[in-house]
Amino acid sequence: MLYHYLYSLRDLWFGFNVFRYITFRAAFSAVMAFLLTLLIAPFIIRMLENFNIKEKVLRKEAPSIYEYHKHKEGTPTMGGIIIISAIVFSTLLWADLANGFIQLALLSIVCFGILGFIDDYIKAKGFSRGLMVASKLFGQIVIATVIGLILFADKDFQNTVNLPFFKNLVLDLGIIYVLFVVVVVVASSNAVNITDGLDGLAVGCMATIAFTFAIISYVTGHANVSEYLNIFFHPNAGELAVFCMAIVGSCLGFLWYNAYPASIFMGDTGSLALGGAIGVVAVFVKKELLLFIVGGIFVFETLTVLLQVFSYKVRKKRLFLMAPIHHHLQLKGWPENKIIIRFWIIAIVLSLLTLATLKLR
Repeated sequence: MLYHYLYSLRDLWFGFNVFRYITFRAAFSAVMAFLLTLLIAPFIIRMLENFNIKEKVLRKEAPSIYEYHKHKEGTPTMGGIIIISAIVFSTLLWADLANGFIQLALLSIVCFGILGFIDDYIKAKGFSRGLMVASKLFGQIVIATVIGLILFADKDFQNTVNLPFFKNLVLDLGIIYVLFVVVVVVASSNAVNITDGLDGLAVGCMATIAFTFAIISYVTGHANVSEYLNIFFHPNAGELAVFCMAIVGSCLGFLWYNAYPASIFMGDTGSLALGGAIGVVAVFVKKELLLFIVGGIFVFETLTVLLQVFSYKVRKKRLFLMAPIHHHLQLKGWPENKIIIRFWIIAIVLSLLTLATLKLR
């Protein structure tokens, strides 16, 4: 919005020319999202308390963890409303809204947020499990399929997959690329949702991952840098840095209230939206497979759940005291703060490794 209105006034005053630079707008997008989150969070927290939208900790399927989490009973949830609002407002303010990738990114985060909102609302009304797994998965698949079909219909977008560490190894998937997009986006959304089990764990990792994709988006949309690094180039990709930095700012602002001990949880409203959004960005910049590295925490958390289920069904034995792994570590006696901070450290290291792959080709 500011880009369209103020940049057009550059002939009146040269200072407005600064709005042409993505780096400038991306930085202010993060700052705006951070400040907006800090500003609206207290109001949203009070509103959720008034509507009795609160976390219910005791669940029949996980009684062993109750002793570690009973102090969280009654904490407001559905805080993803704050995150999504800050991201959308900041992106609308600082991004080029004529950019197709920005439009799709905003569409995806809002749609996944609505799906998560419905799930959180059902839980708040006394149904502890929320939406049925099949219903939630169906909703995610529909959203991801729409994104995939739009990309497939775009003649300027390549339906290919670039393999990390290889310069010229590219797989052309054709129509199957739509299915690939669905798998990537849905898996990303669910992985963040699974990881969101400790105060600040998922949102702290997401801030690091979003910052990494902001850098990747910028270089992907920069003709000279992308040519130097021999990576996929798309002129619209650079604008995604503004969107990604809005995610960074909103996550850091939300972490102010979500850090241990949390004053609010983001719920499925936030986790499904953030996971879906970062999956969509990875698709846009053709770095889908790098999600396995930069999002290694989310991948590992999800893997422990799958291994636990497989082991119990086949061997009738559990590999972990409880899955995902952060709950196993709690039951082993690790303090919650130590688990969270160590996972943040791992997320930062994985992000650095991911950025290094851009040159290691």
